[in-house]
Amino acid sequence: MGKLRAAQYACSLLGHALQKHGASPELQKQIRQLEGHLSLGRKLLRLGNSADALESAKRAVHLSDVVLRFCITVSHLNRALYFACDNVLWAGKSGLAPRVDQEKWAQRSFRYYLFSLIMNLSRDAYEIRLLMEQESSACSRRLKGSGGGVPGGIETAGPGSPGTPGGLPQLALKLQLQVLLLARVLRGHPPLLLDVVRNACDLFIPLDKLGLWRCGPGIVGLCGLVSSILSILTLICPWLRLKP
Repeated sequence: MGKLRAAQYACSLLGHALQKHGASPELQKQIRQLEGHLSLGRKLLRLGNSADALESAKRAVHLSDVVLRFCITVSHLNRALYFACDNVLWAGKSGLAPRVDQEKWAQRSFRYYLFSLIMNLSRDAYEIRLLMEQESSACSRRLKGSGGGVPGGIETAGPGSPGTPGGLPQLALKLQLQVLLLARVLRGHPPLLLDVVRNACDLFIPLDKLGLWRCGPGIVGLCGLVSSILSILTLICPWLRLKP
């Protein structure tokens, strides 16, 4: 499935490049047809995915963390609805249900896909915040154990508004430390980093298809290809898959 998705978005990216460089219309048509066939093949292989997504949602309901439980459950429910709409689209495109309004069902499917990605990114943000808090507490304990203090007195300083002397430099230092802490957390947790990048790349696809942010076929193809490669990577190396 991941290989088909990668091939589909590679065709989308190639088609955009060919159009931009003035390739022959016949070649562009062939690439679009290949992309369409790959898309239809993926829809066929996803016929049972709605049931799988519902089962995943049922398992997520039992998570102890209320935020993770909400984000993961809602994400899986939206994925189930997305796959259901995708099944209707497949029936329409394959000729089994020729009266299906494909534009309407496509818009519905991309809305559910977008909601699912928003929930995934919310879950990623929550996990990043937890890990940053843990890392910050660990650093504070190490500093206290070695007899040091918090660098620059950031944690112990007063409100420090921009109007007070040293307010802006202190704010800039806080921001710099937060960025360094974020980079350290993501570097130490590759599954979380991959999940963030993959979801962020996927986000451009429904945003473009729904007309909320027109990225163009080139950006959509590139983001879809990167996301697909990362998905294949998590299949090859299961330890890179974010859990639960």
